[in-house]
Amino acid sequence: MSDSTLGSAATNVDPPCAGERAVQIALVDDDRNILTTVSIALQAEGFATRLYSDGETALKALLDNPPDLAVFDIKMPKMDGMELLRRLREHSPLPVIFLTSKDDESDEEAGLELGADDYIAKPFSLRLLVARIRAILRRAEPVAGGGNAADPGEPQPASLSRGRLFMDPARHHVTWDGQPVSLTVTEFLILEALAIRPGVIKSRNQLMDAAYPDDIFVDDRTVDSHIKRMRRKFRMVDPEFAAIDTLYGAGYSFTDG
Repeated sequence: MSDSTLGSAATNVDPPCAGERAVQIALVDDDRNILTTVSIALQAEGFATRLYSDGETALKALLDNPPDLAVFDIKMPKMDGMELLRRLREHSPLPVIFLTSKDDESDEEAGLELGADDYIAKPFSLRLLVARIRAILRRAEPVAGGGNAADPGEPQPASLSRGRLFMDPARHHVTWDGQPVSLTVTEFLILEALAIRPGVIKSRNQLMDAAYPDDIFVDDRTVDSHIKRMRRKFRMVDPEFAAIDTLYGAGYSFTDG
């Protein structure tokens, strides 16, 4: 890839096979070497890539023409990854993976609380990044397909109603008291795992298994961050929301209140 294609917003997209749409991955990082290396690796796996070297340019592009998934670095000029994710989450549940500093746990926690679906510490394995991307895309398939991606004879995911909570997996649609609540893919799957059996305590490992079904290791604290953000979102539509209970040392449960 020549330098001329790596400006503020560069694009390098492999043409899809006839009749197919290539999965679009947006990469946002001010390090040209990382952009080039990751883009080549993803294209070798059959993905199409869009490359952005700053947050400001990326935000407009992600909102105007959303990809299937985005990978953000945190430390960038003009607009860093945290601010980019914060502004994106005001309008979109687009799946996002954060690239964080190796030993900076505060970055990881802040990114998850802002609504990132996953994070990977630098320096990172390209194989791990590809595995995480594939895992999130598989979890997001009902979202992207809007319930229409499956074959006509294939059963659609059943909706779930628990008291004031309603969840429609086919449309990635959640309401509380009839008011919509926008959840990321990971948040949706964690909540679904809790709501399926109200009152039953689910450990952090069980919730991570529900959200990451591909034997990918994820730290326990990521569950706490996702739960904290979910509660915050529900309390925006209902300040008295208390349907997700914490049993310290054991896990979480859902009450259909």
